[in-house]
Amino acid sequence: MSDTDLPEGVRELLARSHRYGSDPTVTNYGGGNTSVKVTVPSPATGKDVELVYVKGSGGDLGTLRAEGLAVLQREPFLALDDVYRGVEHEDEMVGLFPHAAFGTGGATPSIDTPMHGLVDCPHVDHLHPDSVTALACAADGPALVQELWGGAVAWVPWKRPGWELGRQVSQLAQDPTVIGAVLGGHGLTSWGATSAEAQERALRIIDEAAEFLARRSVPEPFGAVVADRVALPEAQRRARAAELFPSLRRVASASSRQVGHFTDSDVVLDFLSREKLAELVALGTSCPDHFLRTKIRPMVLDVPVDAPLADVDARLAELLAEYQAEYSAYYSRHATPGSPAMRGSAPAIVLVPGVGMFSFGADHQTARVAGEYYVNAINVMRGAEGVSSYAPISEAEKFAVEYWQLEEDKLKRRPKPKALSGRVALVTGGASGIGLATARLLHEHGADVVIADLDLAKSQEVATELGGPDRAVAVRMDVSDPAAVAAAVQEAVLRLGGLDIVVNNAGFVKPGSLEDTTLGDWDAQFAVMTRGSFVVTQAAARVLRGQGLGGDVVNICSKNAVFAGPNNLAYSSAKAAQAHMVRLLATELGEDGIRVNGINPDGVVRGSGIFAGGWGASRAKTYGVEEEDLGKYYAQRTVLKEEVLPEHVAGAVLALTNGTLAVTTGLLIPVDSGVAAAFLR
Repeated sequence: MSDTDLPEGVRELLARSHRYGSDPTVTNYGGGNTSVKVTVPSPATGKDVELVYVKGSGGDLGTLRAEGLAVLQREPFLALDDVYRGVEHEDEMVGLFPHAAFGTGGATPSIDTPMHGLVDCPHVDHLHPDSVTALACAADGPALVQELWGGAVAWVPWKRPGWELGRQVSQLAQDPTVIGAVLGGHGLTSWGATSAEAQERALRIIDEAAEFLARRSVPEPFGAVVADRVALPEAQRRARAAELFPSLRRVASASSRQVGHFTDSDVVLDFLSREKLAELVALGTSCPDHFLRTKIRPMVLDVPVDAPLADVDARLAELLAEYQAEYSAYYSRHATPGSPAMRGSAPAIVLVPGVGMFSFGADHQTARVAGEYYVNAINVMRGAEGVSSYAPISEAEKFAVEYWQLEEDKLKRRPKPKALSGRVALVTGGASGIGLATARLLHEHGADVVIADLDLAKSQEVATELGGPDRAVAVRMDVSDPAAVAAAVQEAVLRLGGLDIVVNNAGFVKPGSLEDTTLGDWDAQFAVMTRGSFVVTQAAARVLRGQGLGGDVVNICSKNAVFAGPNNLAYSSAKAAQAHMVRLLATELGEDGIRVNGINPDGVVRGSGIFAGGWGASRAKTYGVEEEDLGKYYAQRTVLKEEVLPEHVAGAVLALTNGTLAVTTGLLIPVDSGVAAAFLR
């Protein structure tokens, strides 16, 4: 169904949701939910039926579409109250929601559905705005809410989302003088007769809470600045962050592989510099959406900002052991025989005073969102400390939400990760030909990709095509320049949170015989293909080794590495050196679990920047064929008589990196349709 076919109220709901989701101080990615009640003719009976459209489980308000809405018939949904057996059994109500579905029911209803379906008001919004959540997490929350709104906005003590909370909000909404409720330890729910009224009320409550906090707050809610925690200047800060990232990713991946995200916003740097840092970090986050993403508290790296990496690694080992022991004890204190298994005891957030925040998740988007949630938590703590004191919900209640069976069920509904999910791939020469095909295929199989190329504009086009900042980033890289490579690797690590796969594909050719090849031609080709592969691998290996997660290096070599083709002395020699480098690096990096392999393509004409740059014409002249027939000519001299395409080479890269050849290293794979003279011996 197109948006134009939707009932007007649903179109208004989507527009309102997008407005809320566009502002992270109103609600986070994936947080909050909105709803509308509309009356439509039933296709089965022709009689009017009242429906509830509500954001489904796992959806995001900012990007919500019609297919992300659960659709329920309100009358049978209200009738479920007749079989409700009390708060001890409220989780079983979720299993009954499908019995009220309209048609296919749309998306899976979330646990917050009763807070929408039971309320009589046509439009209901549940949000997690920083300003209101600060009041919800303040020790004096009830009194502050009464002082600010005088009863027009009610206070609801902490209660897990579910049928009981829906009942309570429904009762409040029956009072025409009450326009919303602050949910203790949680957030805001408000309502309105029209979409415009619901939005106006929600945003007014949020703004009034923010103005109240600003007016009543003490000058320094987080205490004084601690001199040795002041942020480094930006260039030093980012260089230090890139230096620390591999070690921090190793720690965060102690339970399962994680990808990172770096945040050094003013909000974060100020929090890290304050004297209350340790005290507030220990209290953890409060809003359920926060600690589900961030775990109950971050880890703080408490070493001097300029400490040697050896000292950092030693301290991280101690901190990880402490964190894991503490988290395991937390799990043991509250787990029951029916609790889901512990999901891992490594931190999701690592705070480094003077540098910034490192957040981690199964992919870069998840890592970024975790960081955004902790920024919200900082804002909530500042607001609460400014007017009262920060008082999150109890540890037992946090555990009850974190290991809620309903949350476990939501996790199980997620799609199975792709083979390369959680891996970051750097592809040189990634804006065209083999590099472009490789970047696309690795991305298709779940990798986040760094498109490295001399042509930054083309790299940016590719990165945009592949989904933008959370999935692909563009960097300008001259592989022959160690400084440029180091800067590009640093940028890649800072922007995508790690490095797992390196594809050395950058290359060019200037053909010539011994007589025709100048020293400049020779040096230039060795500089890009041989020296370039060395320089890129050397810079990347520091990251790969520091992470302790293994990795893959793949050199795109050439059939010419083993075949003496005519008039191609410098290129073929450079490729031969690049190919032998595979064997040498495989033996050296193997002890770190880093596999190094190579691919020997031949005759990849279509889409090739090298062939389009003049080599195609030269080769065609050498072989006495028209340039447009060069690919066919190459195919006819092979065993299989098939033209080799960039996608064929990309497929070989995928096989080497996706676990299919997990114990293969030092291998050179021909992708040449079978050039007998180039068979490896």
